Amino acid sequence: MKHVNPKATYTISTHLVLPENTNTLGNLMGGQLLNWLDIASAISAHRLCKRVVVTAAVNNVSFQHPIKLGDIVIIEAKVSRSFSSSMEVFMDIFVEHHTTGEKIKCNEAIYTFVAVDQLGSPINVPELVPDTDEEKERFEGALRRRQLRLILAGRMKPSEATELKALFQ
Repeated sequence: MKHVNPKATYTISTHLVLPENTNTLGNLMGGQLLNWLDIASAISAHRLCKRVVVTAAVNNVSFQHPIKLGDIVIIEAKVSRSFSSSMEVFMDIFVEHHTTGEKIKCNEAIYTFVAVDQLGSPINVPELVPDTDEEKERFEGALRRRQLRLILAGRMKPSEATELKALFQ
C-alpha cells in the first residue's frame, strides 16, 4: 500500500465574506462556512487517494469567534489520518485582517470522507504517515475520534473502543 505524507493533502481555500454570506448581525452564516469547509476538505481527501470522495460525517465544527462582513477567511485543510476507505480531514480556519494581513485562528473543523469507485462503493485509500509533532498528535487523536463517532452511530460497541478505554484506565 502506498504511503503518503499529510503535506501532500494540504489545501488552502480563501474567501471574502460578502453581504449575501451574512446574517442580519453582519456575521458569516454557519451554513456558508460549512459549505466552504466541505469543499476544502474534499479536495484534501481527494489529494490523498486521487479518487472520488464523499462526505461521510461532519465530526466537529467549532464556532469560536464570529466572522464579519468583509473579512478574508482562510481555510487550511489537511488529511490527519486514513483508515481502510475513510479519511479524517482537520481544518484550521483563520480570519485575515484586511489592512494588517495578520491571521487570527477563529474556528476549526473535522470532516470524514470515504473514497468510492465509479459505482459508489468504498475503496481502499493510501496510508498516511505523519511527520511533524502536530501531524502526529492529530493522527493519534483521529483513531479516538473515529471510535467515538462509530459508537455514537451504533456501528461499534463501546467495549470494542480500545483507544477510548485507554484514556480512562
